[in-house]
Amino acid sequence: MSDKVREFVEIPQQFVRDGSQFLTRCTKPSDKEFTQICKAVGVGFAVMGFIGYFVKLIHIPMCVMLFPYSNLF
Repeated sequence: MSDKVREFVEIPQQFVRDGSQFLTRCTKPSDKEFTQICKAVGVGFAVMGFIGYFVKLIHIPMCVMLFPYSNLF
């Protein structure tokens, strides 16, 4: 029975230990790294937005052709 209790206590302790090690290894990004990350995220948002726009642009006429008398739009 004590093995189960020890395991029950050991798992959160290991989690806290790993989390504290992770936080001590983390560093604040430099200005150059921060701007590079922001540019990459912005480009990703733009690309995903254009993909979504073109998918919607293609699917609206397809739905109109497939379901001409429905009130979907």
